[in-house]
Amino acid sequence: MIIFLMEERTIFHRIRDREVPADIVFEDAEVLAFRDILPKARTHILFIPKYFVASLTDITPETAHLPGLLILKAQQFAKEKSLTGYKLLFHVGKAGGQEVFYLHLHFLSDQEF
Repeated sequence: MIIFLMEERTIFHRIRDREVPADIVFEDAEVLAFRDILPKARTHILFIPKYFVASLTDITPETAHLPGLLILKAQQFAKEKSLTGYKLLFHVGKAGGQEVFYLHLHFLSDQEF
C-alpha cells in the first residue's frame, strides 16, 4: 500500500495563498517577500519561494536552484530599495533555529527603506 502525505500547511503557505494578511514588500512569479512580525533588525524581510520546500535539508536536484533564487531576489530588493548593508540568513532544522518549516531567507538590515 502506498500512502501519500499532504504537505503540512504552515503560516507561510497561508500568507502565500493570501489566506492571512502580511505586509508584502516584494513579489514576482517565483518569490514572495514580507516583513517579519517579530523583527530582529530595523528591516527584517522573509523571502519565500512560491514552490514549497520545507527546509534546506529537503532540497533535491529539481529544487537546488531555490536557495540561490531567494538570494538573487533579496539582492534585487536591496538594490531597488537602496539598501547597501544587510545580512542574509537561512535557519536549517529545529536545532538550527528554524521555526517555520517552509524554506525561507531572512533579510536583515539596520537601514530602513
